[in-house]
Amino acid sequence: MNNLMGLINLEHEYDFLEELTYFRSGAAAPFAGRYRLIDFTLSNMVKSEITEVAVFTNKKYRSLMDHAGTGADWELARRHGGLFILPPDWNDPTDISRGDLRHFHNNRDYFHRSKADHVIISGSQFIANTSYEKAFKYHLDKDADVTLITTKVQEDLPEHVSQLRIEKDENGKVSNLTNEQSNKELFTGVYIIKKEVLLNLVDECIAFHKDHFFFHGVKENIPNLNVRTFEYDGYSMFINSIESFFRNNMNLLNPEAYRGLFFTNSYVKTKISNQPPVKYRHSADVKDSLLANGCVIDGDISKSVIFRGVQVKKGASIKNSIIMQRCVIEEGVHLENVILDKDVQITRGQTFIGSPEKPFIVAKRRVI
Repeated sequence: MNNLMGLINLEHEYDFLEELTYFRSGAAAPFAGRYRLIDFTLSNMVKSEITEVAVFTNKKYRSLMDHAGTGADWELARRHGGLFILPPDWNDPTDISRGDLRHFHNNRDYFHRSKADHVIISGSQFIANTSYEKAFKYHLDKDADVTLITTKVQEDLPEHVSQLRIEKDENGKVSNLTNEQSNKELFTGVYIIKKEVLLNLVDECIAFHKDHFFFHGVKENIPNLNVRTFEYDGYSMFINSIESFFRNNMNLLNPEAYRGLFFTNSYVKTKISNQPPVKYRHSADVKDSLLANGCVIDGDISKSVIFRGVQVKKGASIKNSIIMQRCVIEEGVHLENVILDKDVQITRGQTFIGSPEKPFIVAKRRVI
């Protein structure tokens, strides 16, 4: 789809994962044993044959840049187009823009340089495995100014409370975006917009000292725009809190949920890490868990997600927990409803117990 370019806007995704976002942006948070949250957004764009993708990021972007690199792992290391990590670069002395409008203003050349006439914009908190080709075709067929990607939920969960709900008129056009909780049609945060419309709305927002492109540019102009919706009906999740992060990781231990996310479309791409398979020693006892490569297991693990390179020593016990890369769990440790960030060492004989609603979290590179 050479007529569609991608933008991942992280400006308004603040430290929604508490300790896990002390040292990184939420988009770079590890997920499901071997991925980062941004992997799903990047993969969906690449599967849609989008060949140029920019990332607007404001702070804590070192981890994100290290993970994304040149974009080669997502087939975005290209001579023309490719992946652009665009950190804040406010060097225009005449600039009066605020909020994410500063990114749009200071990176206008990204949009002008592209031959694409349409832009797909996403954050990192909507997790799905899909392609947007059908949504783009619908966008073109309806000659829409903006097409919002939506999903319908059967059960309201805490992470749905902050999601906008769609209201439409008798012609199928979006008439409003609300927070009416009885409405089950949720806006995913992903939308397609005509590039010309985007740039005009950016100028209008800046002229009136606005600071949020979607809310002030798109939402407030719904009566003046042809805004349509395209429903995504596959497996998906929203991750915008520690509780939703923990629960959705644990849900992937259900084979049906795992297949729904990873096997209904082509592969989710991530940064390659060449490590050996998991080594299970004689004393290891592992049940109902997800383990990534490079681990060495001597202890007991049940209903947990274990990332790459984790060591679990003999006599240690891990239950209902998320253990991230290169953690070391010494002998006699008991962990239950716990999240350990990368490179944490839990010394011999320690016990940590949290709850599914409020797991016990240890920030990265700690020795306890």
